[in-house]
Amino acid sequence: MLRWLSLASLMLIALLLTLPVLSLGGSWLQFDAAARDVLSQMAQTVLPDYALTTVVLCLSVAVGVALVGMGTASAVTLFDFPGRRIFEWALLLPLAMPAYVVAYAYTDFLQFSGPLQVGLRDAFGWRGRVFPEIRNTPGAVWVFTFSLYPYVYLLARTALTERASQLMEAARLLGAPLSRRIREVALPLARPAVAAGVALALMETLADFGVASYFGIQTFTAGIYKAWLAMDNRSAAAQLATMLLATVALLLWLEHRAQKRMRFATLRGQRAGSSEAQPVRLRGGRATLAVLVCVLPILFGFVLPVLFMLRPLIGGWDDLPWTAFVQWSRNSVWLAGLSAALATALALALAFAVRARPGPVTRGVVQLASLGYAVPGAVIVVGILLPVGWVQMLRPESSVGYWITATALGIVWAYLVRFTAVALQSVQSGYARIPASLDDSARMLGTTGFGLAARVHWPLLKRSTAAAALLVFVDVMKELPATLVLRPFNSDTLAVVTYQLARDERLGEAALPALTLVLVGLVPVILLSRTLRQRT
Repeated sequence: MLRWLSLASLMLIALLLTLPVLSLGGSWLQFDAAARDVLSQMAQTVLPDYALTTVVLCLSVAVGVALVGMGTASAVTLFDFPGRRIFEWALLLPLAMPAYVVAYAYTDFLQFSGPLQVGLRDAFGWRGRVFPEIRNTPGAVWVFTFSLYPYVYLLARTALTERASQLMEAARLLGAPLSRRIREVALPLARPAVAAGVALALMETLADFGVASYFGIQTFTAGIYKAWLAMDNRSAAAQLATMLLATVALLLWLEHRAQKRMRFATLRGQRAGSSEAQPVRLRGGRATLAVLVCVLPILFGFVLPVLFMLRPLIGGWDDLPWTAFVQWSRNSVWLAGLSAALATALALALAFAVRARPGPVTRGVVQLASLGYAVPGAVIVVGILLPVGWVQMLRPESSVGYWITATALGIVWAYLVRFTAVALQSVQSGYARIPASLDDSARMLGTTGFGLAARVHWPLLKRSTAAAALLVFVDVMKELPATLVLRPFNSDTLAVVTYQLARDERLGEAALPALTLVLVGLVPVILLSRTLRQRT
C-alpha cells in the first residue's frame, strides 16, 4: 500500500509540473471557428514573417555561438599562451548577463542619441546617423551570440580536455602538422559537444522575450503574446505555442542525441597534465591571435555591457529611485527564495524516488517532470492560463482565476515547471557520488524510507542541495516572460522593472536593477569556474 501511495505522490508531482504542457495539446480539441479565423488571418499576414524571422535568427545564432564557443574552447584547451588560465574562467562571465540586459546596454550606448554617436558628431561635425540601428535582427544575433556562446564553450572544452591533447600529441608524433591535427582530431572530438551546446543556445533564443520585444523582432514568442493579448484568443495563442513547443522538443532531442555521443575512453593512470599531453606553446603573432580570440567575446559579452550600464548609473546616482529599488529587490528575493525552496524540495523527492525504486516507471515519470526547463516561459504562461479559462467558462463563479493571476500561486507554479529540472540535475549529480552500498548497509541496520533519506542521504547531499537552490534562485531572479504576465499585483521584480524602464527609453533608471541582476548572476558563474578548476 505504501509503495502505491509513493508512486501516486510521484505521479501527482509530475502532473503538477507537466499540466501546462499537456493543456496545450488539449487546446486542439477546442479548435473553434474564432481560433480558426485568427490563425487563418495570421497565416495570411504575419505568421510567415514570424517563421522566417525565427528561422533566420536561429540559424545565425547557431553559426555565431558555434564559431565563438568552439574557437575559445580550442584556444584555452589545445594551446598555451599568456593569460590562458585567466581566460579559462573569464570566458564564463557572459553567463551572468541576461540577454535583455546586454540588449539594453548596447542600445543605450549606440543609439542616435547615445554618447558615442553624439560625441562623434560633435568632434567631427558629422550629421545624421553614424552607426546603423542596432534594434533589428542582426543586432539580436550579436546580442545572443555573445550572451550564449558559453554553452558551447563549456561542453566543447570538457570534450577537448578529456582526450584531445593526448590524441593530438600522438598525431604530432606521426608527422601530422598542426592544422591537420586540429581539423582531423580536435574538431571531430568536439563535434557532439558543439551540437549539444548549439541546441541549448537555440532553446534559450526561442524562449527569449525581452530582446525580441525590445528590438521589435517578430518571432514566434512575440506572436504568442500578440494572439493572446492583442487578439484576445487563447486558443490561437495555445496552438502557436504548440508549434514553438514542437520546435523546442526537436532541439531537445538533438541535444540529448549529441550528449549521448559525448563518450570518450581514457587510459588508466594517464593524467591530463602529463608531459605527453601538454598544450602547444604559442609565441609571437599566434599567441596574440589566441589572446584576441579569448578577449573579444569577454569584451563584447560582459565588459562593455557592464561599462555601458555603469555610465548612466554613475551619472544619475542622485536621482535613483532607492525606495522603489528596495521594494523591487524584496519582491524578487521573496519569489526567488520561495521558488528555490519548493523546487529543491520537489527535486529531492524525485531524486530519492529514482534512488529507492529505479524502475522504468519511476524513471519515466521523473524524466517527464524534468522537461519543463526546455519549455519557453511564454509557452508555460499560455499552458497555465488556458485551463484557468476553461474552468471559468464552466463555472463563472469560480475564484481560480483570482488565485492564479492575483496571488503568487500562478507565478510560483510557472517557476516550478520551468526550473525544477535545474534543481533535479544538481541533486541527481550529488546522488551519483553516494555509493549504493551505503543504502544496503542502512537497510541491513533497519533504516528505510524517510529515515534513509534523512540520516544517510541528506548529510551527503547538503552541498548539492545548496547548489540546486542557488541555481534556481538566480534563474528565477532573471526570468522575464512568465513573470511579466503572472506576477501578483504591485509586485514588480527587478527583471520586470528593467524591461519596463528600458521599453520606456528610461535606460538610465534601468541600469540599477539591470546591474543588480548581473551581480546575482555572477554567483553561480564563480562556483562553476571553481568547479572547472578543481577538475583540471
